Amino acid sequence: NFKIVELSVGPYPTWEPFALPKAAKKEGCDILHCTSNTAPVNPGMPLIVTLHDIIYLEGISIFKKGGTWYQKFGNMYRRYVVPAVVKKSDKIITVSKFERNRIKDFFGFPESDQRLVAVYNGVSEHFKPVKDKSELTRVKEKYKLPDRYFFFLGNTDPKKNTPGTLKAFSDYLKKTKEDVYLVMLDYEKQELTKILNSIGDPELINKIILTGYVVNTDLPSIYNQCEIFLYPSLRESFGIPMLEAMRCGTPVITSNTSSMPEVSGGAAYIVDPHIPEEITNAIIEIQKDNKLREELIAKGLKQAEKFSWKNMAIEVLELYKDIYNNHKR
Repeated sequence: NFKIVELSVGPYPTWEPFALPKAAKKEGCDILHCTSNTAPVNPGMPLIVTLHDIIYLEGISIFKKGGTWYQKFGNMYRRYVVPAVVKKSDKIITVSKFERNRIKDFFGFPESDQRLVAVYNGVSEHFKPVKDKSELTRVKEKYKLPDRYFFFLGNTDPKKNTPGTLKAFSDYLKKTKEDVYLVMLDYEKQELTKILNSIGDPELINKIILTGYVVNTDLPSIYNQCEIFLYPSLRESFGIPMLEAMRCGTPVITSNTSSMPEVSGGAAYIVDPHIPEEITNAIIEIQKDNKLREELIAKGLKQAEKFSWKNMAIEVLELYKDIYNNHKR
């Protein structure tokens, strides 16, 4: 009962408000569900919008240092469109209780307004402990992974706390003299060099592996072979990667901010992401305390079981039924 309709009508700000509702109406849709933070202001039918977060509305300058111009343009577009979309939506889905409260407070939702709901994301089932040694070796050789490494999914978005994480890793190496690397994915070497210069350790580039693009189905083997997954973001609405790591049996370090304590559920080592020294000390403690490591792994495996795409789909389907029945009356 799925049909894919491709729209070839120019950039996002032109096709979403005009071509998308026109196509939905043509196809006879009963509900339009837009899943990526924005939607047509005049959809012409019942509307659900998924707001993953409202970081772009929280008083942070779009011209603040950090982030690409594409990211900044996206934030400008969302700032303009989202407040109007929220007013028109029959349901607003977000991905954590933390983010639901942020949206509720920002837009001043009264207690009587039941349109805003939290539905947790899921984690794909291929993230799991990998027992096949040949598969682990294949991925290790494909991406030139070292024998020992920490894993960090940083990018140019300031919320990912890439400078703070790199400073923590630099200090860890200086304190312990351990021969361990940091693996990062699709990150530009030039941008990385700028950050390393800013933290006063340009030589750290020699202890960082930039894999380039990684196929999603290869990620479990990368998680499985890393010693710690670093996820000390400044702000997240959910945090799927830390659950992916937990499902793979990898200890996780994450932040005491936003949704991360809620989603990690006591199964991660919690730090203040604004203090690199706390990240460094967390790495040291996990590395030297095997009991703590095993405890984090066991708790992580159990916590990650709570999140599935099937559960998410069932909850969203109930919202579809509710809206359809209300408009049918």
